[in-house]
Amino acid sequence: MIMYPLGANNKEKLYLGLICICLVIVTLVVYLKVGNHQFLTLDDNDYVTNNPHVTNGITAENIVWAFTSVDAANWHPITWLSHMADVQFYGMNPRGHHFTNVVIHAVSSLLLLLFFLRVTGSLWRSSFVAALFALHPLHVESVAWVAERKDVLCAFFGFLTLILYSEYVANRKPALYILALLSFMFGLMSKPMLVTLPLVLLLIDFWPLERYQDGGEEHGHLRLLARLTGLLTEKIPFFAFSLLSALMTLYAQSKGGAISSFAVIPINFRIQNALVAYVKYIIKTLYPHDLAVLYPIPLSYPLSQIYGSLIILLIISSATIWVSRQRPYLAVGWFWFLVTLVPVLGLIQVGGQSMADRYSYIPGIGLFIIAAWGVTDLTGSLRHRKIILAMLAGLVLIASTIVTWYQLDYWQDTISLYRHTLQVTTDNGYINFNLGTALAEKGDLDEAIQEFRKALQIYPDLKDAHINLGVVLARKGYLDDAIKEYRLALCISPNDREALSNLREALAEKGGTDAAMQKYNEAIRKNPNDKDAHYNLGITLAGNGHPDAAIKEFQKTLQIDPTDIKAHVNLGIALANNGDVAGAIKEFQNALRIDPNDTKAQANLEIALSQQGAGKRLGK
Repeated sequence: MIMYPLGANNKEKLYLGLICICLVIVTLVVYLKVGNHQFLTLDDNDYVTNNPHVTNGITAENIVWAFTSVDAANWHPITWLSHMADVQFYGMNPRGHHFTNVVIHAVSSLLLLLFFLRVTGSLWRSSFVAALFALHPLHVESVAWVAERKDVLCAFFGFLTLILYSEYVANRKPALYILALLSFMFGLMSKPMLVTLPLVLLLIDFWPLERYQDGGEEHGHLRLLARLTGLLTEKIPFFAFSLLSALMTLYAQSKGGAISSFAVIPINFRIQNALVAYVKYIIKTLYPHDLAVLYPIPLSYPLSQIYGSLIILLIISSATIWVSRQRPYLAVGWFWFLVTLVPVLGLIQVGGQSMADRYSYIPGIGLFIIAAWGVTDLTGSLRHRKIILAMLAGLVLIASTIVTWYQLDYWQDTISLYRHTLQVTTDNGYINFNLGTALAEKGDLDEAIQEFRKALQIYPDLKDAHINLGVVLARKGYLDDAIKEYRLALCISPNDREALSNLREALAEKGGTDAAMQKYNEAIRKNPNDKDAHYNLGITLAGNGHPDAAIKEFQKTLQIDPTDIKAHVNLGIALANNGDVAGAIKEFQNALRIDPNDTKAQANLEIALSQQGAGKRLGK
């Protein structure tokens, strides 16, 4: 068993110190540009900007929520707490939130270096693995995306667990085992992808810790079985926590509606996608090109691609096992890659992606191990070997740094990210839809219409694309076309409240104010608890000079749903315009308690506070 004493002499201490400093500085400099990046509308709104529990910072109530919530179809309280801490320190300035991701990533790279140095004694190979982890372009997604805080936190605690575990193996102190287990728990509470870490511990027991060997030749198989049984028994608490995390994750994702049924994506296709994805991850690790935030699931894969991927995986697996005695790092690196990818291969499909760059954040280390130790072995007989290896490593890291630097530009804002993704992928209807939504929010209505139509060409049954297209068409004044889109959405989902509300509003606008009120009153007569009908009737009444009647309708809306921010805001506007500024202030404050970042509530509250008794009209 190799356990390297860190900094064994002054020269090694100097080298290690310089490498650690350079690793951190280069990582921070490369990722420095994320300080100018914005929050994205893709998941950042769920995790930070539109999440009132996060935007209110760390409070007792929010801490309880973090540990009991399955929002965003996940249970990851440590991740929620880290986002709350960012708000506490930086407010809603995206620079600070991005900076936290980068710092955690840089520190994780250091932990990875120290772990491999501790267990292998190889400073330069350990440094290469850590530097490649820090600078590889596939990791941009995990670091440059605020919502992927769970990725960098998960890796941080995962690597810390490996260090503590290796220290326990060396010193056999129970306290170190408990600390390793606690670190593992924190990692699982950051992102459940760490459920495979107990298997990784068994891998490093084989190499480089060499715990499978006991020095005996007689009854070799029995000794090996006994040794393996002991190592498995040692890790029962780790496996238990993995099982609990997996069950909690399945519950959270099922409750959030994130898991696709086997009727939608059959099991045989999931297996095919997993085989192909493995090979694609290898290719993108070796040649990181055409990186995208979403790789769409194809309708099918060619048989040649499926069987070709299977053959490649079988050949590599067989070869690494065959030479595992002479070159154990090959088997460990390869099975590290295979095993840690299992939770995200789509066998239990979550989301609409066939693979994702962020999923390679920890698994890719297995391939880095093979490269670092394998190339060193292959060049063992070459003259000037150290110089050649240094040049090769330098070229690889420089190339990775350059690609990462340019890849970061695509993450500066939502629209840049989506446009780049559409350039490097095909038939990516969900990204067309998301780009259309982002363009509509920006006011580029014509471009938004084009993107929604492209999305619907690929996914004709994408209900939200029909609804959003209808909204943009209505804003452009094409009411007949908008009505058609709303009706198409209702064909897909007959009870969709947004489509029903928008359709009533478009029909009413087309037929005039009287027709609008007639439609809303008819809807209320059929269903007195139709919140949208009460709200839209209130808007219509307020817009036509009937503030008293509008106030009643907004109040009825809030009786049905006290958390409706728009109803609070418009009730406040109606009260202020009717002379009740104190009542208006109360409603704006109610809206801000629900969402402290609602700009309409903030603006109208400021006006109301400064104009009490002045009679200034408020804008919707």
